[in-house]
Amino acid sequence: MSTTPGAHPRYRCTACGNLTRFEVTVTRRTRSFHHFTVGGDLSIEDTEVLSSDVESVVCRWCGTASSVVEIDAAEIGAAHPDAVESAASGAEPGG
Repeated sequence: MSTTPGAHPRYRCTACGNLTRFEVTVTRRTRSFHHFTVGGDLSIEDTEVLSSDVESVVCRWCGTASSVVEIDAAEIGAAHPDAVESAASGAEPGG
């Protein structure tokens, strides 16, 4: 799964219905400005994501990766009007 830099896809686990909790492993290629002080302390500024590759997405509820699908956020709102609000607050659906 490749994503556009800066984009944040939404996921759904078709096995258990989870919309809010996933372990996402991502490899990113970035360019940034490294500023070292005379004392050797590093400050990293102006980080730009050049590419981003999602390697895996695993459901935190049931532990499967094979049943996780990428979905459109509008699809969540249409199917489950309260899920968008629950996801935004970090609450579990139905809780």
